[in-house]
This record gives sequence, C-alpha cells and structure tokens, in this order.
Amino acid sequence: MSPFLDIRVDISLPDKSDTYSKSQAEMVIRDFFYTHAVQNFRITQQGESGDFIFCTGLLQTQSGNYRTTLFFRQKGDKQFLEEIRFQPVE
Repeated sequence: MSPFLDIRVDISLPDKSDTYSKSQAEMVIRDFFYTHAVQNFRITQQGESGDFIFCTGLLQTQSGNYRTTLFFRQKGDKQFLEEIRFQPVE
C-alpha cells in the first residue's frame, strides 16, 4: 500500500485518530490489518467530492466488520491516499 500513500495521511481507527507521515501511516495500517485479519472487502459507494476521489466499503475481518472509507487526491498523473477511516459496524 506504501506506493499509494501521500506524504501525510489522516487515519481514523476505532480507538484513535491522527495524521501520520507516510512511513508511520504504513506501520499503523499494517498493525490494524495484523490485529484484524481481513476476510473480505466489498465496495458500496465510490465517486468524487471536490478535489477528492472516494471509495466506501464494508471490510469484514475476523474480529468484526468495519465501514471503511478511503479518500484519494489526484497529483499529476497519480492518485494518493490522503485519508482512511475504519468505523466499526454494529
């Protein structure tokens, strides 16, 4: 996922939210997936809002389901992940 991360990435997890450098974001996301083994991901919505391209989906893990939203921004000819949110689904 590292090649798609922007220089700074906003990450919202169930227990914390912060802005991280690219290398920190990679570790935070890797730790989340390590403790929440992915079983499936299904896109439920995608589109554009202002400068952002977004994708929302249902992430199914062994420890529960999460509404996951990713926000990308176009820079030159590439898209970079600027924000990712994991919200528990009850």
